[in-house]
Amino acid sequence: VNLEKLWETAASGEWRPSSAPRSDWPPPPNESNGYLRVRCNGGLNQQRSAICNAVLAARIMNATLVLPELDANSFWRDESGFQGIYDVEHFINSLRYDVRIVESIPEIKQNGKTKKMKAHQIRPPRDAPISWYTTFALEKMKEHGAIYLTPFSHRLAEEIDYPEYQRLRCRVNYHALRFKPHIMKLSESIVRKLRAQGHFMSIHLRFEMDMLAFAGCFDIFTPKEQKILKKYREENFAEKKLVYSERRAIGKCPLTPEEVGLILRSMGFDNSTRIYLAAGELFGGERFMKPFRSLFPHLENHSTVDSSNELGENTQGLLGSAVDYMVCLLSDIFMPTYDGPSNFANNLLGHRLYYGFRTTLRPDRKALAPIFINRENGRTAGFEEAVRHVMLNTNFGGPHKRVSPESFYTNSWPECFCQTSSLNPADKCPPENILEVLESRMQSEKTGNSDPISSNMTLMAD
Repeated sequence: VNLEKLWETAASGEWRPSSAPRSDWPPPPNESNGYLRVRCNGGLNQQRSAICNAVLAARIMNATLVLPELDANSFWRDESGFQGIYDVEHFINSLRYDVRIVESIPEIKQNGKTKKMKAHQIRPPRDAPISWYTTFALEKMKEHGAIYLTPFSHRLAEEIDYPEYQRLRCRVNYHALRFKPHIMKLSESIVRKLRAQGHFMSIHLRFEMDMLAFAGCFDIFTPKEQKILKKYREENFAEKKLVYSERRAIGKCPLTPEEVGLILRSMGFDNSTRIYLAAGELFGGERFMKPFRSLFPHLENHSTVDSSNELGENTQGLLGSAVDYMVCLLSDIFMPTYDGPSNFANNLLGHRLYYGFRTTLRPDRKALAPIFINRENGRTAGFEEAVRHVMLNTNFGGPHKRVSPESFYTNSWPECFCQTSSLNPADKCPPENILEVLESRMQSEKTGNSDPISSNMTLMAD
């Protein structure tokens, strides 16, 4: 493996990110069909994709979107909400050519009294097709003036056969959803410190209680720890008979910290490599971290690098997750250790692809499992070579075809990319002045004429 190459971005094949509209994209009409409220549940990144879906749903229904609510759920116990994490003004302004967004549902006057408009509550079906929004949901919206969709996570189909809708999702995800200035500043200062001594890699170590319980990977733990995991599994996941050895053999277990270290060592990374760890509380603690730390002593996380102590007690909440997200996005190399149902890793893979094909190391756990099992059974000959061979067959973050179960949020190629000198018209980059065109159309819709308009828009500027 040529390590020098890995520290650079992956080969792009002349593709570059572009989520600006490329075909007829009228501005939101002056009259909307009603108000759309949503409550996004889950952690930061599950909420993030739900926000993208909410904007798209509002566009499909020609609705006015009320600023999405973020569930202060039992997992996070975090009350910061949308306004506490994201730059609201930037969000509304960035999407003005796409949807109308208001901060709260309006008040209405009835019989001389002023009261908040009541939104009709609906539980949307999982991965609902566009037709559900244009029929059932729209009907209820017209009937009540406002609807409230809850819970709102994975409630709109991901694969949509209309590239403009997918590009809108990218505009939300990679341009409009910007963390608040203090979060950006804190993340940038952490990245500066890490970079002061050269390249650094970030690893999302998903060796956490919820993931281990979900995967059914218990046998490497003490009886007391196994009891905790089994209890968590019973309380949070559907009953299912999971046999550890079978799960392990097909790569269904999160990599242990030691396995992560062995993969990196096999690829040629040495003990001077600086690594930023993005992770919640590691299950089993220090005993699992020790072998990893002996291979790679330069380990950091947001608590060790944040001298301002701004994160303080908040490392586990949305703020800690937002900082981890930004540091992983900006790192030279990113490695997720478990990108199964991990929204954090999946969203980051997509964002890094969009951010200029930044290198990712995605271990193929299924192909690596037998190699690790052999090593545990004492068959260590050719171990590093075998690991290297598997890792060289993975994609390092360049453009690649999306194959199910890979999510659109993990790989928005080709919809949200264009090629500078493409022969295929569908892949051609939109004209540079696309924002001026959108702005003048929007103005002419408002005034009913088409005055030329000066535009120094920054919608697509990150």
